Parts: sequence; C-alpha cells; structure tokens
Amino acid sequence: MKKIILILFIGIFHQNFFSQENLEKKYNLMPWPQEIVENNSSFKIDEKLTISISGDDLKKRATNASIKFLRRLANRTGVFIDVGFPIKDKKTSIVISFDTVSNLSTESDETYSLDINASNVLIKATTDVGALRGLETLLQLVNFNNSGYYFEGVSIKDSPRFVWRGLMIDVARHFQPIEVLKRNLDAMASVKLNVFHWHLTDDQGFRVESKVYPKLQKIAADGLYYTQNQIKDVVKYASNLGIRVIPEFDVPGHASAILSAYPQLGSKDDYSYKVERFSGVFDPTLNPSKEVTYLFLETLFNEIAPLFPDEYFHIGGDENEGKHWDSNTEIQKFKKKHNLKNNHELQTYFNIRLEKILKKLGKKLMGWDEILTPSTPTTAVIHSWRGKHEGLKQSTLIEAAKKGYQTVLSAGYYIDRMLSVEHHYLVDPIGNAILTKDERKRILGAEATMWSELVTPLTIDSRIWPRTAAIAERFWSAKEVNDLKNMQKRLKVINFQLEELGITHIRNKDVILRNISNHQNIEALKTLSKICEPIKIYSRNKGGTEYKTFSPFTLFADACSADAEDAVNFNNQIDLFLKNRDRNSLSKITNYLKNWSTNYSDLQKINQNPITKSLEPLSKNVSQISNLIQTTLQNQRISKVNLKKADNLLKELKEPCQDVELAILGSLNKLINFCKSKYLIN
Repeated sequence: MKKIILILFIGIFHQNFFSQENLEKKYNLMPWPQEIVENNSSFKIDEKLTISISGDDLKKRATNASIKFLRRLANRTGVFIDVGFPIKDKKTSIVISFDTVSNLSTESDETYSLDINASNVLIKATTDVGALRGLETLLQLVNFNNSGYYFEGVSIKDSPRFVWRGLMIDVARHFQPIEVLKRNLDAMASVKLNVFHWHLTDDQGFRVESKVYPKLQKIAADGLYYTQNQIKDVVKYASNLGIRVIPEFDVPGHASAILSAYPQLGSKDDYSYKVERFSGVFDPTLNPSKEVTYLFLETLFNEIAPLFPDEYFHIGGDENEGKHWDSNTEIQKFKKKHNLKNNHELQTYFNIRLEKILKKLGKKLMGWDEILTPSTPTTAVIHSWRGKHEGLKQSTLIEAAKKGYQTVLSAGYYIDRMLSVEHHYLVDPIGNAILTKDERKRILGAEATMWSELVTPLTIDSRIWPRTAAIAERFWSAKEVNDLKNMQKRLKVINFQLEELGITHIRNKDVILRNISNHQNIEALKTLSKICEPIKIYSRNKGGTEYKTFSPFTLFADACSADAEDAVNFNNQIDLFLKNRDRNSLSKITNYLKNWSTNYSDLQKINQNPITKSLEPLSKNVSQISNLIQTTLQNQRISKVNLKKADNLLKELKEPCQDVELAILGSLNKLINFCKSKYLIN
C-alpha cells in the first residue's frame, strides 16, 4: 500500500512539474506567480470593458491604478473603450475587491488572486496594494488572434517571497530629473518592486532643498536639487503605485558636498572642501568629535525626515577610510577619552548617536554593512553590499541576520557593474544558507543598485532595464523559478512592455548613435553595437579618474548595453551547432558572419569624425575574421596561414576598444577551433 501511495505521489509531482513547465513556456509573466492554473477559457477585450472597485479606496490607489490600467490596455490593444471606469451598482467586466488600505510597510500584505473566465475577471486581495499587483499580472496576460484581443483564461494565487524588493537610484553623482524617477517608478510597479531607495547625497552633490541650511543647495548642488514639494510629489506618486520611498543621506564619509557648504563640520582644519567632480572614494568626512555635527544632523533630519513617511532612514555609513580622522589631533584625543580603540569604534559611536536622533523621529536607522560592529544596536538595519567580489566568503547578509539584525541584500545586484542578466538572475538572496525561522524573517529582501557615476538621464534606463525585471523575479517568485532560457524568453516580451511605460532603454540607443554619426545613417553603428558591451565591473572608469561630472556620456559605449542582442543570439546558436551539428543553427551563424563581413565598408561610408574613426580598428577586425570564418565554413578548408591570421585577429579583438568589449569573442574562438579540427589543410 505504501508503494502505491508513493507511486501516486511521484506521479502527481511529475504531472504538476511538467504542467508548470509548459505554462512557463506559454505565458510571458514576470515575475512568475506562485500558483497558476489554466481553465481553457478567455475574456474578450472590447469597447464594453468596465472596471469596478469593491473596497474602501481611501488613498485612491486602486482608483489611480484602474485609470492607468485602462489607458495602457487601450494603447496596447487599440480598443476604443466606451466608459471603462468608474462603474458602480452594475455588473462589470473586471471586479476588484480588497479588505483594507495598505499603510505601506514591511508588514503590508501583497497577496492577491486573479481569476479570468469568459464572463468576467476577478481580482481579490487583502489590501489595495495586492489588488495593484493583480492588475499588473492581468496586463501581462493580454493576448490576441485574428478576431481580436483577449485575456488568457487562468486562475492565479500569488504572493511575494520577500517583503522588501527594491531599486536604488543614485541621484548625487548625476542628477536625475523628476520625470526620470517617475517613469522608473512606473516600471518598478510593473514588475512588482515595492521599495525606491533614493540616494540623495554624496561627494558630488547634495540634492535636497533645506530651508534651515540653504547653503546645501546653493553651494553643494550645482543648482540641481529637489524642492521639498517635489519630494512630496515623488513620495505620493510612489505611494499610488504601492512603492515605499527610503531616503539615503550618506554620512559620515562621502561628505565632500556637505562640507563644501558647511566646512566647519569637517575633520580637516584647513576647510579646503569642494564639490567633487571625480568618482571614487574620498577623504572628506564629518567630524564625530564635535557636538555641532550632531546638532547639524539632528536639525537637518528634523526638517527632512517628515518628507518621507516610511519608518526606515538610510544613513549610508560606507567606505569611510578615516584618513582625516587619523590626522586630526582633537579626534584622536576624543577617541582616547571615550575609550574608542579604532575608527570602526568611532564610527559606531557616531552611528549610535544618529540612531537615537532618528528614533526620536520615529525612524529606524539603516546603513551599508560597514555599520555592522559588535556595539551596533540590533535596531539598526544592515544593508549588505559586500560579497565574494570584495574578498569575503559570503555576503554580510547571513552574518547580520544570525546576529539579530534586520537585513537587506544588494551584493550580487549591482547593475552599474554592467554584468549580464544571467549573472544577476543566478544570485539567490539567501542561497543555500541554513536559517532558523526568526533568522529568515529578519532577511527582509533585496535591492538592485543603480550607482550613477557613468549614467545620465539619457542612459540610465538602459542600465536599469530590462535586467532589473529579471532581478525582480528573484525577489518575488519561488526560489525554484530559475531557468535561464525561459527567463530570457519571457524577458524579451517584458522588454517591449517596459518601453510602453515610457522607459527609454531602446529608443535612446539610436539617439546616441545619431549623435555619434553626426546624423548620418547609423545602421553600421547599430550592427556593431549589437555585438559589443561596455567593459565590466569598474574598468571603464578605473580609479574614477577618466570620467568626471561633465564628461561626455554619449559615446559608443553608452549606446551599448549588457547582454548585447545579437551577441546573445549568436552565442546560443554556436553552442547549439557545436553540440548537435544543427544545420539550422549553422545557417543562422553564416547569416551573422555575412552581415559582419560587410559592416566595415558600411561604417566607412559614415562621415568620419573622431568618434567613428576610433571605432574603425574594431569594425575592421570583426569584418576580417567574420569573412575568414564564413569562407572556411563555406569551402570546408582553412590553411595554416589563415589560421595564424585568425589567431592574430582574435588577440587584437581581445583588447577593449573605446570602452567596449566584443561579446562574441568566445564564440568566434570556438568556431576557429572547430575549423582547425575539421578543415585544416597543409
């Protein structure tokens, strides 16, 4: 009997597994829901479509979301909707119901259910924010055939894996206008991210209006800052999307901008502070031994904190090397007086003072993982950013959770490093760590981080999206949802839906290329850009010395992005061909090689300005090796002379050109090795 039960259980498990696998192939949902079942029906989208809300919509989130939903639905389908919303006391197409209005906290319930059949669409949730998440899923279920558009017939039960699913945008290094923030908030909501971490201060700028300390915007902002009314507007806009806003005021380090306005707060006696134009880590640091420092911060936080309703307040606390502390005799005396053995203990003293200030304001102190010291109170929230790439055995996330701290992870999700979507997608926030129930609860979630040393409003969207949509899935969906090929298939569709929302990651590529070509034909540049990626990690601006605040960010590298489109496809076809000798893959490979073979001559037709001229060696080498390989595959023979020529070309192509690297280099090398083993002649 036990064997029969076991066989039945295994059979049911396999049936569910394969059923789920088939659904992932069919639907382009991202993030993937916890439970989805088909019901073999569909709901027709036509002019009669209407929405009603059953629930107390005090903050009007559901109302706002319903109006936006109808606009987006009409734009996508071309359907002329007659009335749409609001509808009361009548039968409607889409019925939204929820029990309570969310106060937007880590305790908020975002669970929802979505049922679509031929007669109606039902979205049920505990809170209005859960209903918003259901509406986003519904938009991803729009499909069409020859007779019109419809919603796919499914039943979904869904809830997030983590309560904190964030995106940090640094507006200090390069200021990002309100419209940039709002379109990114819309995109965040579309993939169910719920925390906007707003990095507002750094060495390169202080971006918040202070009426108490007006020098902060007059001296430390280059005239680029947010008024308090603008901040309230962004917070309200985010709230309507079910997104919390966490401000970050980075102290005691990263303080050049603050100290350029109020040098008396610094740790250096000569007051030679200025707004920083370079990138990197700098010495200017607030003086933790002066009471005036704490008075300044308490007064500033008293003014600024009420603009941000959320209970979490990020104080940075990272990358303080303490050089100005070491050279200040008064600070050294202060350390001895308070029995502070080193700068870590001095910074902990500083953090504890800030924690008390923020506590009086009803705020929880949050900081980067450098604030994690034995004396740091467990009321602080540890934001883990250092991991294996910083030489640690693991991220500080698990260590902090085990020590009793609430934690948020960003190690592995630094999207400014220009690593592939695959790299980020394979990072699980918890990994294989063994945790108690309480330790797991203290891991709130994770954030992708968009540091802005190398981005402007023109390029920031292309550095955030579409990779962050896949990262958002790691934060929402079950850990087991991690198939790379299926993710890439769904991401292609989500990529264009992000553009519908106003994200400029696709269109601005052409804007940059037209600028480079002096408005000539850009097809040759586009072809090259689809196989090139910006050099990774921080090698493009090593040491922060090449690119400064007012450097150009409309160069070829800025038009290129991680996961170069043709490179990804070409590399996949190479792997298929080498594995199975697939003739269809070989045909696609040959087409790519033909296109690249002629691209250099096309590039030469463009008006040869200094920028396009600098790309000639790269384009020429790509054309030559593509032609060589294509000819070899066609004739099925390669001489030792041509093999040596190919090797030399590969060596040249290995070197970065104009801050980009050739993303097909590995595959070209595989093809050369294949040709060598099959077609080499004496």
